[in-house]
Amino acid sequence: MWGKSVAAGLLGLPMTVGVMGLLTLLWPGPLRANALALLICAFPVWVAALALPFQLRSAARAWIVMTAITALCFAAIHGLKFIGWVRIA
Repeated sequence: MWGKSVAAGLLGLPMTVGVMGLLTLLWPGPLRANALALLICAFPVWVAALALPFQLRSAARAWIVMTAITALCFAAIHGLKFIGWVRIA
């Protein structure tokens, strides 16, 4: 139980930032028009990220899954930026 709790505490926020960052970059329309809606959506995503480790079988699996999701989100953000599909000013 401690392993899952620490995984949720340490990786929950970075995972939320990665998911919301990817969602923000891919959301159609200007950011100024969608900022409030995306900000409001961040809290349920964070709660889901905190609950995810407790749905998995073991603490090791929780660490692996949460690390993989976080790394994939940030890799996708940087990949989209690298190939020129999104521009971050």
